[in-house]
Amino acid sequence: MSLLTLLAIAGIIFIIAYFTYGRFLDKKLGVDPNRPTPAITMADGVDYVVARKPVLLGHHFATIAGGGPIVGPITAVVFGWIPAVIWIIVGSIFIGGVHDYASLQASLRHRAESIGSIIKEYMGKRGQTLFLAFSIATLILIVGVFIILVKDTFVAVPEAATASILFIGIAIAFGFLVNQMRMNFVLASILGVAAMFLSIWVGIKYPLQLSGEVWIAILLVYAYLASVMPVWMLLQPRDYLNSFLLYGMIGGAALGIILANPQIKLAGYTGFYNETLGFLFPILFITIACGAVSGFHSLVSSGTTAKQLDNEKNGRFITYGSMLLEGFLAIIAIGAVAYLSQEEFTARMAELGGPIGTFSAGVGFFMSHWGIPEVTATTFTALTASAFLMTTLDSATRLGKYAVQEFAESRAKVFTHNHVATIVVVVGAGALALSGTWSTVWPLFGSANQMLGAIALLAVSVWLIKTGVKAWFIIVPMIFMFIVTLAALIVLMQQNFTTGNYFLASASFILFVLCIVLVIEAWRSLTTVSDDTSVKI
Repeated sequence: MSLLTLLAIAGIIFIIAYFTYGRFLDKKLGVDPNRPTPAITMADGVDYVVARKPVLLGHHFATIAGGGPIVGPITAVVFGWIPAVIWIIVGSIFIGGVHDYASLQASLRHRAESIGSIIKEYMGKRGQTLFLAFSIATLILIVGVFIILVKDTFVAVPEAATASILFIGIAIAFGFLVNQMRMNFVLASILGVAAMFLSIWVGIKYPLQLSGEVWIAILLVYAYLASVMPVWMLLQPRDYLNSFLLYGMIGGAALGIILANPQIKLAGYTGFYNETLGFLFPILFITIACGAVSGFHSLVSSGTTAKQLDNEKNGRFITYGSMLLEGFLAIIAIGAVAYLSQEEFTARMAELGGPIGTFSAGVGFFMSHWGIPEVTATTFTALTASAFLMTTLDSATRLGKYAVQEFAESRAKVFTHNHVATIVVVVGAGALALSGTWSTVWPLFGSANQMLGAIALLAVSVWLIKTGVKAWFIIVPMIFMFIVTLAALIVLMQQNFTTGNYFLASASFILFVLCIVLVIEAWRSLTTVSDDTSVKI
């Protein structure tokens, strides 16, 4: 089978799903284009700021994509490319996309508040407390993992470090020119994109070489500063401009695959057990997180995107559309290694230091078929990947700040302070980043992330059921995700305890217990209204 055929099939399926199942979701979620959004009714110039449709798409897509749809799929193809592709396609359409879009709409109907606030309203304060504790732990894991990944990328590809730092300055300038000086948006976009590509050239000419420890310190400071700045100053413009890099990389890789038309050599299925990862079920489903479904996306949808959306009718395009595009990126990530044999894939992973380097080499090879030198194309891909790791890093820090503030609201007022709440997240993530490698932390991150997705689906289910909506399209994915992630946490507890990693074993146990208690709270909440004739499953 050719890789081009695989991409064509996946792309057609995703397009059909957007216009069919996506419209079905519009109806079930009661989307109303005439209902003002919180970005309009609660505008404050800091967090509640209306964003243009392409700007918000850039922010949302760049934030949820990050390195997840690259790292997860490439790591999971040790089971073979067929189970990985099936999970990505089915998961994106019926679980991940539903999860992201439903989380957004639930937040919009509740003043753009978080999933935690929605849980408080429908499940009680104890449920909110447990969810926020789980969210804070997960977000600290996300920030810690992505600091490790960015640090490793900057050490391995110092050109990416230079370009990424320049990207930040360009984004701030763009935000100032568009939002304060009122420069023409199209002209500013052209200048901003041109400046970004120029910074890539500067990065190639002047690579910034620093040690891993120094990069961790710099990235922690950056995450802190980015989290406390107004969204119009850095988050919106940086994510919008960076999205052009990702669009360019996806388009360039697709064109290269069309011209190269490589055949798939990687094994379709290698077996139910792998010595490195373990059993296909449940490990495949928590290793491929962001490319199929990710709990982090619910925090983005309800944490930042809901505060910037101009009209409910654009929600499907921003969230469901972004999830399907991310699924397509995950398929491309598999394609970046599928043209290799199993032996070549193993050797390249070892030689290039993991999934990001392996992905960059594969996409660079594809792009070289339309005239770009392979070394330049590989460097460009690595730069693009690092830029998106950074977007997830600082957005997750901001979301972690929100979660800490919400958790501390009625407990310890000092932690509701903007800077104090941010420091809590940054310090926790820094400790985690110094504790191990990405490959050690990734399984726990994947489990926590997927469990967060299951809990978000649980919250949306309770909201819909209590408002009289037949919620089977949420409940079925929710049950599947709970089964997968609870099983994965049990496996991780056993594995980490056996290998003597008691920190990760304890973390797995705590997350497991939090999840079980939340399920019990949800059941009690639903049982309370079980005699209400308006409740529909």
